[in-house]
Amino acid sequence: GRYPVRIELPHWKEYRELRGQAYGLHVETGPEWYRIRSVLNPKLLKPQAVSAFAPIIHQVVGDLLQRVELLRSRSQDRATVLDLAAELYKFGFEGISSILFETRLGCLQEEIPEDTLRFIAAVNKMLTLSNMVILFPRWSRSILPFWGHFVQAWDDLYDVAQKLIDRRMCEIEAQVLSGEPVEGMYLTHLLSSDKLSRAEVYISVTELILGGVDTTSNTLSWALYHLAWDCRVQDCLYRELDSVCPSKQQPTTEHLSRMPYLKAVVKETLRLYPVVPGNGRFISENEVIVGNYWFPKKTQFHLCHYAACHDEAEFEKAEDFVPERWLHTQAPSSRGDRATPGFYQHHPYSFIPFGVGVRACVGKRLAEMEMHFALSRLIQHYRVEPEHGAPLIQPKTRTLLIPSKPINLRFLPRA
Repeated sequence: GRYPVRIELPHWKEYRELRGQAYGLHVETGPEWYRIRSVLNPKLLKPQAVSAFAPIIHQVVGDLLQRVELLRSRSQDRATVLDLAAELYKFGFEGISSILFETRLGCLQEEIPEDTLRFIAAVNKMLTLSNMVILFPRWSRSILPFWGHFVQAWDDLYDVAQKLIDRRMCEIEAQVLSGEPVEGMYLTHLLSSDKLSRAEVYISVTELILGGVDTTSNTLSWALYHLAWDCRVQDCLYRELDSVCPSKQQPTTEHLSRMPYLKAVVKETLRLYPVVPGNGRFISENEVIVGNYWFPKKTQFHLCHYAACHDEAEFEKAEDFVPERWLHTQAPSSRGDRATPGFYQHHPYSFIPFGVGVRACVGKRLAEMEMHFALSRLIQHYRVEPEHGAPLIQPKTRTLLIPSKPINLRFLPRA
């Protein structure tokens, strides 16, 4: 329907009510959800609007390259970067924050600001505790420690975000008073609009950061992990990058349109490691019939992305890292037919890492651009190898899917 209803997050809703905050995208439903989403969409879902963020993302990617070079130079073999996922988490946080807050937070600096560290720690704590808090009834709040820690984590998240947003609001007000034109990107757009209250801006920006950091950091971590273990795939990717952007030329959004293998690598990574392992919807408006089974209104359906993406009936060699499954063997005809997929066929709903329909991930295009720019420039500059004697690493769930152990990789400079 027009207002799809997700599985409820009662503990998130309870926190918002406790603090008198707006519900935000993850908790709100119905017309109110649609109103908020309609304001957030234009600057994040239109390709041309997202392309305007490219210079900002390239600045952050440049800092990431410097950070990788610093870390490898300090290692014992002058090549290994320890706990790569932690470094890419800082990159993801810096990237999304530089757009949403319109300021650099210094996540990739040698000395990370205290508020930035507090925000990062609060994200990790909140997502970890989310899995525990939801298991216990409300009467246990005063007995068990989980709820208090969960509330404190959200308080820290909200406090840091509110301070950054208020700072930008003061800058805008000063510009207006002095008669200067108000210029800015995403946050300025939200604050200048009269369609969202200040409380809705606070929680919307905070939730957008929560959704944006793990997507880029975890997907890049797993992509580099597989490229390090699979020389063939890494060589194919490097050849494409060198062909489209020779001499380590910085790629543009136009260059990305000519890099199908790069996009296939990211897609295959998201297939093996969907950031959100599962998703659900309530059938809220009408009864439905699926496969000759009748389901009344208020039925909850759940799709386990991880299981669907690892299903041999949908994906041949489902446990293997095969980017080629996303490439096309025939170009579309002049009549406008769609391209013919390769020899890997699958149901379109067996792979929806960003969701589908009007409740699909609002930051999908931005996350993809961040991942494509970061991965392309890292592989342009370095050959990636696994650490000597490194074990195979499996994923685990912390609300979202993350590596179960630190990923340590060797970055060897290319000529």
